[in-house]
Amino acid sequence: MSSTTEPVTPVLPPDQAPPGPERSWAGARALLVRLHFYAGVFVAPFLLVVAVTGLAYTFTPQLDRLVYEKWLTVGHPGGPVRPLAEQIAAARQAYPEGTLAAVVTPPGPEDTTRVVLSLPELGEKQRTVFVDPYTAQVKGHLTTWWGSTPLATWLDDLHRNLHLGEGGRLYSEVAASWLWVIVAGGLVLWLGRARGRRAASVRGVLLPDRTARGVRRTRSWHAATGVWLALGLLFLSATGMTWSHYAGDRFGRLLDATRGHAPELDTALPGAGQGAAADGGEHAEHAGHQGGAATAGPGPADFEKALAVARGAGLGGTVQITPPQGPAAAWTVAQKDNTWPVHYDQVAVDAGAGEVTARTRWADYPLLSKLSKLGVQGHMGVLFGLVNQILLAVIAVGLILVTAWGYRMWWQRRPTRADRSSRFGTPPARGAWRTVPRPLLAAGLPVLVALGWALPVLGVTLAAFVVLDVVTGLMRRTRRTG
Repeated sequence: MSSTTEPVTPVLPPDQAPPGPERSWAGARALLVRLHFYAGVFVAPFLLVVAVTGLAYTFTPQLDRLVYEKWLTVGHPGGPVRPLAEQIAAARQAYPEGTLAAVVTPPGPEDTTRVVLSLPELGEKQRTVFVDPYTAQVKGHLTTWWGSTPLATWLDDLHRNLHLGEGGRLYSEVAASWLWVIVAGGLVLWLGRARGRRAASVRGVLLPDRTARGVRRTRSWHAATGVWLALGLLFLSATGMTWSHYAGDRFGRLLDATRGHAPELDTALPGAGQGAAADGGEHAEHAGHQGGAATAGPGPADFEKALAVARGAGLGGTVQITPPQGPAAAWTVAQKDNTWPVHYDQVAVDAGAGEVTARTRWADYPLLSKLSKLGVQGHMGVLFGLVNQILLAVIAVGLILVTAWGYRMWWQRRPTRADRSSRFGTPPARGAWRTVPRPLLAAGLPVLVALGWALPVLGVTLAAFVVLDVVTGLMRRTRRTG
């Protein structure tokens, strides 16, 4: 038996107990490092998928032109345009099934007119017939969704929900909800690190350090590129959340509370009973209106009359003409110019009386509604045309690179000693919250609760990170003491 005795740990009186961990702003930084690490490891795969699918969707206008050129464009643009009624009649002669749901005038001289038909078997989708406006020749038809071609619809579903339906939208909401957190946290960490370096200059923040080696070199590329992308990534995060499922619902409540919704066009005809404009059901697809009298349905000439009244009221550019949604409702003619400067005016038209009964103007939209509308168009890459698309493509490629460098840093920081080898780096130390200044903790907890309510997916996943961290710590403690 060995004569070596176990060391005795002295018991200190209460007034000599060891002090607790020192609280300082360094503790807040350590906590932010751990949050940035966990978010990067677990959320980055979602960001990669969003970046790749978004990059593909960015160039749908060019892909549409390439794949559907014979439907979307005319062979020899120019010359007199055939009457709209003649174009619609040609489309109906070629495709008599279904009911006329809308007509969209050509956006440019080389584009075709779109005659949209509703068919019960297509559900939410429509049959869109493409007509040469110069010859009234039918170019063909496509099954569309809210005006999008099959290819654009497929890419949109891929980016939005990975073709997994409503449940698949959670992936994109996770990415949008965490993207701004990762970007903001990374900026704080990089700028804070720059303050303590000799290269604490604009150059040191914006440009990678090419003289560095190993993980320091990777970090400089990761951080400097992130700084350049920060504004665009924050924009995509904010606009993506506005149309997400859970955060989008909260945003809708904000619009309700602040009366920030776009003004609704009153399509009730003068003298019609209250609520007549909202009359839908069977009348919505089969009833037209001429001077207040219901007909079997709107015909080609009715569309041309409604367009003529709207043009006379100053509605220019490409427009969508929608027939009345009830026997006592007016036609709707709405501008559809999404390129800056946008045009979103719309009018309600009594085609029989030849007059405009109501109007909404883009200038009258509340500020929050304008920002939301423009943000969505910018997110989709149509607001500034090709420049918008190129910027989105650069941001998407940059996000892919930043994510790849982040994983590379994790790999480079792995232990390489023979007795401590590992495939990945060691996570930042646990327990950093114990060293965060109490006033910061007191102020931060209510903010987290508010964010968790406003962004439910962020709140739930953050709670999951905390539970995972606690369980991991307990398991390690059990192994050490076992």
